[in-house]
Amino acid sequence: MRTSEEIKKELKALLDKQSDLINLAQKNDDILKFGTTYQRWYSRAYKLVESLAPERLTEFASYYLIDPKRNVTHAGNYVIQDYIKGIGARTDHFDKPLWDTNKLIMIRIMNQIQIIDSLSSRIDSVLQDVTGHLFAELQDSELKAAIQLKKINNRAAGALAGVVLERHLQRTAKNHKITIRKKSPTISDLNDPLKQAAVYDVPTWRKIQLLADIRNLCSHQKASAPTDDQIDELISGVNSVIKSVF
Repeated sequence: MRTSEEIKKELKALLDKQSDLINLAQKNDDILKFGTTYQRWYSRAYKLVESLAPERLTEFASYYLIDPKRNVTHAGNYVIQDYIKGIGARTDHFDKPLWDTNKLIMIRIMNQIQIIDSLSSRIDSVLQDVTGHLFAELQDSELKAAIQLKKINNRAAGALAGVVLERHLQRTAKNHKITIRKKSPTISDLNDPLKQAAVYDVPTWRKIQLLADIRNLCSHQKASAPTDDQIDELISGVNSVIKSVF
């Protein structure tokens, strides 16, 4: 996955091409050069719009692609692909163009540039959504692994479920900009600051503390071994927390 800075760099590079594209569109003597330059730009821009604003992808593409349902070409449906293919404007009875194709193409390009420019405000939020989705999938996968481990070793299953909960609380603290002083905080170290910041209520805090106690049974070999019921409660409780606390 590309980072926010990499995407912003790509966005800037696409916007910086605006002048080149407009200048080439103003001339009719080198459509080939315009076509080559624009096609490269369009391919890169298309992927960016698809990733950051899929709901605007059809609009973005419509300024370039010829509508297959089009019967007659006119100023309203003349697109960039027409120009690249060498399709000119319709003419009147005196063979004079009915519209300025260069001007239309510049307008279409500016329409696309405006969509690209609007993406800058969405980069961080989209990446956060994607990261959160991947993180949730990882958590679900690890809890399923903990259920399988329970058939072999309760301590191992409980330790894995505990790691899932600990990592989730760390992410929650980061989301709420809560500073945790310890470099390697335990569940309890995270639980208190989150309650104090009103991220969740006292009943949730108590539930997480109970889950922390069961996790500690799993992590300390000298302690009494956790029961099957305790491991079931831990895995079920962790699953509940990661689905309700953010």
